[in-house]
Amino acid sequence: MSKTPTEKNDGRSVLSASTITRQDTTTSSDLEADLPWRVVLWNDPINLIPYVTYVLQSLFGYSIEKATELTMEVHNNGRAIVSHGSCEKAEFDANLLHQKGLWATLERESA
Repeated sequence: MSKTPTEKNDGRSVLSASTITRQDTTTSSDLEADLPWRVVLWNDPINLIPYVTYVLQSLFGYSIEKATELTMEVHNNGRAIVSHGSCEKAEFDANLLHQKGLWATLERESA
């Protein structure tokens, strides 16, 4: 609800409630800004499979089965999506992986 001024008898303005309508003006660029981000974990020649599995479990709370599945996807396909969410969350998660010596990047989910 918005307040609009109305004139009182003595010349002072007072606010009265009036109803306003809002048109949905969502654009495609607005929708793109709301798309979640993905954290991509990349294969590397340094880190061993048990270590990567342990990191995924400890950072993201994945079960041993899920962490192993993601680790094997990275190993076999060269990459895996290990996290997703807002840009800030994805950046935070990628930074955590970097701190553990893993290679991670961000990508925006497609519509």
